Amino acid sequence: ILDWENEFWGDIAKDFFWKTKHAGRFLDYNFDVTKGEIFVKCMEGASTNICYNVLDHNVHERKLGDKVAFYWEGNEPGDELTVTYRELLQRVCQFANVLKSQGVKKGDRVSIYMPMVVELVVAMLACVRIGAVHSIVFAGFSAESLCERILDSQCSLLVTADGFYRGDKLINLKLLADEALQKCRDKGFPIHRCIMLKHLSKEEGDAPLGSQSPPAKRPCPDLQVPWNPEVDLCWHTLVRGASDECEPEWCESEDPLFILYTSGSTGKPKGVLHTLSGYMLYTALTFKLVFDYQPDDVYWCTADIGWITGHSYITYGPLANGATSVLFEGLPTYPDVSRMWEIVDKYHVTKFYTAPTAIRLLMKYGREPVYKRDSLKVLGTVGEPINPEAWQWYYSVVGEKRCPIVDTFWQTETGGHVLTPLPAATPMKPGSATFPFFGVVPAVLNESGEELEGASEGYLVFKQPWPGVMRTVYGNQQRFETTYFKKFPGYYVTGDGCRRDKDGYYWITGRIDDMLNVSGHLLSTAEVESALAEHEAVAEAAVVGRPHPVKGESLYCFVTLTDGVTYSRTLEAELKKQVREKIGAIATPDFIQNAPGLPKTRSGKDTTDQINNNAYNSSLFFFLLGTVWIFTIPMPNRYFQNDSDS
Repeated sequence: ILDWENEFWGDIAKDFFWKTKHAGRFLDYNFDVTKGEIFVKCMEGASTNICYNVLDHNVHERKLGDKVAFYWEGNEPGDELTVTYRELLQRVCQFANVLKSQGVKKGDRVSIYMPMVVELVVAMLACVRIGAVHSIVFAGFSAESLCERILDSQCSLLVTADGFYRGDKLINLKLLADEALQKCRDKGFPIHRCIMLKHLSKEEGDAPLGSQSPPAKRPCPDLQVPWNPEVDLCWHTLVRGASDECEPEWCESEDPLFILYTSGSTGKPKGVLHTLSGYMLYTALTFKLVFDYQPDDVYWCTADIGWITGHSYITYGPLANGATSVLFEGLPTYPDVSRMWEIVDKYHVTKFYTAPTAIRLLMKYGREPVYKRDSLKVLGTVGEPINPEAWQWYYSVVGEKRCPIVDTFWQTETGGHVLTPLPAATPMKPGSATFPFFGVVPAVLNESGEELEGASEGYLVFKQPWPGVMRTVYGNQQRFETTYFKKFPGYYVTGDGCRRDKDGYYWITGRIDDMLNVSGHLLSTAEVESALAEHEAVAEAAVVGRPHPVKGESLYCFVTLTDGVTYSRTLEAELKKQVREKIGAIATPDFIQNAPGLPKTRSGKDTTDQINNNAYNSSLFFFLLGTVWIFTIPMPNRYFQNDSDS
């Protein structure tokens, strides 16, 4: 780490409150597994509290108490709520006191399984205020996935809601939560407390959160809310009796902040661990510079807080800057395909951040539904590489050729943007993540680990840390080192391939490991294969990616059935349901094909495990039990190079 970087980040740190100051180097690290344990340490000796910095500091020192923190826009048009920084601080303190009353203390893990409501932000910041570690599980995940994450992080309490609507679809979240808790009990890990928010089943006297009460939700006669009085507690009842003052717990810089699970190539999700100070500084600065944040902006990130984008660029980054954000519960096409642009116009959104999947979805409906976007100044994309056609439509139609696009590359593991243009400062190339952020040093390596110069293509790695990078895989340092540092000692390995052009722009070419990027969500082929193979009719399964015009990639699954079982549409529906229940709706296969046998390597491994999901220019001819199946799926040019007899 160069001296100027220590000085640079030291200056950024001056904008925040520190109970104690750090001493010595700003960052210390080891990226080389041959020289000992991998570690990153930021601002050793400093202590602070992120909740204090994003709320108390803004309310009391920066005098932003009456400024809107969130405009909440519900699933139904007309369901809306305005929450100021002062109101948010009060509610966070109340819920922090609730958590303490339930025995939650510094270092404890709390699982949060909630829809996109303001109370989700309240719950995560309440954890941070008392030094607890939040583990948020996307509300689209299954009960099995929730159980797996609770067990891995050994959570002491679950926070959830009764249910929510996604468009027309009613999701009974409490039913899923109860199923997950039962699975935990069956595996010898009982959760003794579950706090439930009444989101749909509101009762008279429930105190609204914010300066105005949302109108009545759509009637939910079909919502059955199971209740176990020995475990379940009502959010509203607990909060009504709680004080709205709570002293923050002062934590060391490298104390854990949150655990967020991301799919792993082995099928078992990895608990990515982020810590306090470095993550706070990095998300605050990347938000400020990448979106050219100004005090009068209204910012809207369409991601779910259950993903890292929501953590960094809905909660922590914007709040650290005292920004006003839109928090959206619904879908971009409900109740009609103009919904997103209606919200932009309603709140006069100036900075808009969404995924290429959403852009491609809306492209199908043409220009006509896209209207009244005069307020927009900067557009952003996140989650997956954007194809040039979608980029051009976004720039020309949505941005009217006047809004710069920041195409950001980063990961759950990086904590914030690592490759990105800066608006109106970096010449744009459609589909390129362009240049590294301050202090980020990328390199392109070949298979032998040699750095390539100039225009080149290979593995994308980083040579040194930045403040917001992950610190470990929770409870599994060995997996952390093996996954990210063992292949090329001295480098952080992203798992992505990239191409660097003659102008120094970086183009992400896709995952190199056994991972798929579906609608911006990273999925493990092994995890989906395992879910399919658990069905009694399936002897073997293999999963690959297939190009999709909206999702980017979709799941193409091959199944070999047990003897005597006949493939049918009914069985196909059962298999899709099995994957939904085991992982979640986002992992539902688009295609399932009956394959009487799967090709093997010499070691007996499915050859589909060797697929590089970025290369779509080869065809595979499967010769299965004397029958020739001919179809095109994404294959690498170097396919079979390690097993010549395959």
